[in-house]
Amino acid sequence: MSHANTSPGNTPRQPTLFIPHGAGPCFFMDWNPPDTWDGMARFLSGVADTLPARPRAILMVSAHWLMPSFSVTAGEQPKLIYDYHGFPSHTYALNYPAPGAPSLATRVRALLSEAGLDSREDAERGFDHGMFVPLKLMFPAADVPVVQLSLRENLDPAAHLAAGRALAPLREEGVLIVGSGMSFHNMRGYGDAHFTAPSEAFDEWLSGAVSADPEARHAALCDWADAPHARECHPPSLEEHLIPLMVAAGAAGTDPGRKVYSEQVLKTQLSAFRFG
Repeated sequence: MSHANTSPGNTPRQPTLFIPHGAGPCFFMDWNPPDTWDGMARFLSGVADTLPARPRAILMVSAHWLMPSFSVTAGEQPKLIYDYHGFPSHTYALNYPAPGAPSLATRVRALLSEAGLDSREDAERGFDHGMFVPLKLMFPAADVPVVQLSLRENLDPAAHLAAGRALAPLREEGVLIVGSGMSFHNMRGYGDAHFTAPSEAFDEWLSGAVSADPEARHAALCDWADAPHARECHPPSLEEHLIPLMVAAGAAGTDPGRKVYSEQVLKTQLSAFRFG
């Protein structure tokens, strides 16, 4: 574990992350070519070693859960939701028995309420593949409690940045906030060389926005749809794979952001970002 700032109570402050979670259960099946996802898998497998300490819990913001208002999983032991289709049968038996954290769910709701953001809890909701697929690589022992936070279905970037700001105190409490999505997500574009240059241009813009000073970063991310080739990379009303970044960036406070992984996969540029 790397050295980092220590918060009151000697609990190291966790960074916030925006990570790619791949395509369905891609890391746990054969793919053609076989090494397609190897670089991303290596990155995810190495994340824990870059943290200042083992997280007390994880708050995971997945692209695969959209609700009218922010919602949190509140079960003691959420089941897995195999919300992908057409993959090998063994991928519907993947296991990730991480416990839930009802007390963290309560804390999340309280922080959102203090910021004037409505929320609800769902004791029946399970963990979707935006959670368990990357976490199987990041924390394979499944021994860190996890709460999932939904996106708000209007996908308003400012609202998700505000949610992140509200949740920033969790970092001082040893909670790792992770946005799980994809920096490029246009299903028509994967594997199509026509999307390589647009994805690279958008990635360059996104990297600059993330690394800007906090005020400029906030303004840029609020207006992300005006970025070069933004809507080729995230079609209208289908930007749910980008919006988890807003929560991670909002929770960053004044911490700088930087790109910590970038690779061309399926002819598109994909990146991960870290704040703090």
